[in-house]
Amino acid sequence: MAAPAQPAKHTFAALSACFSRDLAALISEDAPHDPTPNEFIDLVARVRDVVNPVSGDLVDAVIELADALNGPRTDQREGLARARTHLRNAIETTR
Repeated sequence: MAAPAQPAKHTFAALSACFSRDLAALISEDAPHDPTPNEFIDLVARVRDVVNPVSGDLVDAVIELADALNGPRTDQREGLARARTHLRNAIETTR
């Protein structure tokens, strides 16, 4: 029997838990506590705007996150995985 698919909220929570502190530090903010998916996307967008408005990885991360939040549930896991890769690359590049 296959395990049920995780709702996007849990996956957004995992991304947020993994990246919020590092993202917030890049713009000298405190990491949000248990942000909603929209609040997490807003944090990524603020970092993009402050660090480098044309950063390909941050632009792509915002797009992937928004698409995962608003798109069909079947596409969410893949979109969030791509967003995770873009976030990881952006943080490594910015440091």
